[in-house]
Amino acid sequence: MLRTTSTRWFLLALLAPMGCSGPTAEQGDWRHYGRDLAATKYSPLDQIDADNVGSLEIVWSWESADYRLGNERASVDVNPNFQATPIKIGNRLYTATNLGQAAALDPSTGREIWRYDPYASGLRDEPSGRANRGVAYWADGSNERILLGSGQHLVSIDAATGRPDPAFGSGGSIDLADDPDPRVVTYNWTSAPIVVRDVVIVGATAMVPNRNWMTAPPGYVRAYDVRTGELRWRFNPIPEPGDPAIQTWADSSWAYSGNGNVWTLMSADEELGLVYLPLKTTTNDWYGGHRVGDNLYGESVVAVDVETGERAWHYQMVRHGLWDYDPPAAPNVMDLVVDGRPVQAVVQVTKQAFVFAFDRKTGAPLWPIEDRPVPPSNVPGEVAATTQPFPTHPEPFDLQGITVDDLIDFTPELRAEAESILEDFVYGPMFTPPTVFDEAGTHGTILMPGWVGGANWGGAAVDPETGILYVPSVTSPNVTALVAPPIPDSSDFRYIRGLPREVPMPQGLPLLKPPYGRITAIDMNSGEHLWMKANGPGPRDHPALSGLDLPWLGQRGRPAPMLTKTLLFLGEGTEDALSILPIAGGKTFRAWDKTTGEVVWEMDLAAGTSGAPMTYMSDGRQYIVVAIGDRNTTGRLVALALPRDGR
Repeated sequence: MLRTTSTRWFLLALLAPMGCSGPTAEQGDWRHYGRDLAATKYSPLDQIDADNVGSLEIVWSWESADYRLGNERASVDVNPNFQATPIKIGNRLYTATNLGQAAALDPSTGREIWRYDPYASGLRDEPSGRANRGVAYWADGSNERILLGSGQHLVSIDAATGRPDPAFGSGGSIDLADDPDPRVVTYNWTSAPIVVRDVVIVGATAMVPNRNWMTAPPGYVRAYDVRTGELRWRFNPIPEPGDPAIQTWADSSWAYSGNGNVWTLMSADEELGLVYLPLKTTTNDWYGGHRVGDNLYGESVVAVDVETGERAWHYQMVRHGLWDYDPPAAPNVMDLVVDGRPVQAVVQVTKQAFVFAFDRKTGAPLWPIEDRPVPPSNVPGEVAATTQPFPTHPEPFDLQGITVDDLIDFTPELRAEAESILEDFVYGPMFTPPTVFDEAGTHGTILMPGWVGGANWGGAAVDPETGILYVPSVTSPNVTALVAPPIPDSSDFRYIRGLPREVPMPQGLPLLKPPYGRITAIDMNSGEHLWMKANGPGPRDHPALSGLDLPWLGQRGRPAPMLTKTLLFLGEGTEDALSILPIAGGKTFRAWDKTTGEVVWEMDLAAGTSGAPMTYMSDGRQYIVVAIGDRNTTGRLVALALPRDGR
């Protein structure tokens, strides 16, 4: 049941002011990647509602400026999987591009106001980059800055002119590959910085060219003074001498192990002065024989003090990670009422389809989390954790593990082929460890969920008025088949990930029963699921399903949600999303009734959604903007709005 009683509102009032939500922000702006530091992806705008959403039309589009670089340099390869989500402040919309440019647009027309080109400025050489999800904004009343991660640089740009701020770092930028740790030799990151209390914080995707070596730099999270670029603090996700967490690393393996980085988005509570870090697996993702132990702080959510970088609390969601089950999205900051008690909460959705809920001040779980036995590893040298944490509330929002009963069964032929495929692999409950590829035996372990999720970087959206969490997810297994390094001196790991990595598909259809993509609404006050719906029709028109009268099967895409006062907006994801099996994504963008999960509107776009949607007001008109792109469609921003007459 929805908790919207006067008692709930009274209890929530005790939590005010919500510094994490930016209450002073203009209602019509979208000031952060997730609209607020709490990563809610929620806007209170309601000009577009269920009664008029059917009149939405495309009013402008902006092709990524990266294609202009491609015209200037024949060797430039532009990734059409354009993952940026713009931010909107005042009379400008700001966005990043995959090759590390930034642009300011007129929010009403899409007209380009300025473009920052790091290659023309000489900051970077040949254009490169796979994705860039966005920028951050800072202002102090007289100065406005856009913070951009561009290649190995953090750049501060004057929001009015598009020119680098000469007071920041060296000529407006900081070289993030320049670090006291000599193991740091490069730097890249695809997510957006976060600015809290005049500090800009960045994570990292990689600080070395490849991940095939035991010795690697820790995935340092770094914070810089937003005015000067001076390093304020550096958080090390690998414990250092004096930290009791060293005891979770056998044979002093903490001394040479690395990663544990934040590759995705972060969130914060500015009032409490805490930043919430979703930390990755430690070196490496699928084999850990060289790092026996639980390996704190890998695959944990960690709260750090924004002023000092000191750890306030942590919770490890996967011990001794072997499945690439790092937390994929920014933790959602929420105010709840649990058992009649107001709670300042932070909620982490995971690839393994769990929702971990904590008191955001202390890290205490809101509901019990049980340690449950999980299967051992038979890989030589590997010592898998004997137990893993399982939240008791909420229930998982997607399939966990595989049994024969989970296999596709629309026809006897499909089931028979699926069973034959399954025989070639190790499979079982979630946390079944990776296995070594055997040409004469099993060809690795099928992981379900795979490393795409469950949830992924699109994360969840939060309705702060009801405490409901909306989580898109995919039912998409992967194969982890370990092999010895095939090339001498290419790695010092005993095993690395080999092929296959995708699960074979019976007659070209997913191995498992649908839905293949879904959206789940969860009341986080009670931990109860309210509804779950398949996200789109899915492969119903496949020849093997001809003549069958099937409900929606769900699109196996990687979409991100966006909430307004009355509606949930969600695409199907681009067909060219990274690390996902075929028959994925679709071109339809929809509005859903938040209460019932019923679709109230849909529109086919030129390509599937590749970035998270956002919304804002400009000149009295509400706009919805989303990035799209695929191999046949250049990456671009598309803006939707009602006709000027409102009909």
